[in-house]
Amino acid sequence: MPAMLFRNLLVALLLLVPALPVFAEEQLPSPDQWQAVISSQIEAFRAHDAPAAFGLAGAGFQTSFPNAEVFFSTIVSSGYAPIMESASHSFGRFQLLSPVAVIQQVDLVGRSQERYTAIYQMTEEAVGWRVQGVQLVKAAGMAI
Repeated sequence: MPAMLFRNLLVALLLLVPALPVFAEEQLPSPDQWQAVISSQIEAFRAHDAPAAFGLAGAGFQTSFPNAEVFFSTIVSSGYAPIMESASHSFGRFQLLSPVAVIQQVDLVGRSQERYTAIYQMTEEAVGWRVQGVQLVKAAGMAI
C-alpha cells in the first residue's frame, strides 16, 4: 500500500473518534492490556517463537492455519519480516472502537535504523486481547 494511501487511511480512522459512541469510564479497557499483547507478539516474532506468536493471534488466525509454524512462515513471507527483524518498538496513537476493539499504532525501528509504522487491529476475546490483523508500511526517514 503506498505510504500516502496508508497515511490517509490512518488519519481517517483516527478522525472517527468524535463519531464513536461515548463509553462509560468503567467499561473502558486500559491501553496496557492490549499493548502488552502486542509487545509479547512482537517479542515472540523476534525470538522466532512461532507457538507464542500464534497464541496471541485472534481466533480467526487460529482456525485459518493448521499450526503455529505455518502461521509464522506465512506471516514472515507475506511482508511482515520487518516486525521480526525490528530492534525496538513504541506505541503511538490508538483508537478505541468499542470496549472490546481498538486500533493501535506501533512504530518500529529496524536494526539498520529504518522505520516502519504498523497499525494493529485488536479485539478482546474470551481468552483476552488478541491480534486480528496488522497493516505495515515503511515510514520515511531513519531513526536516530
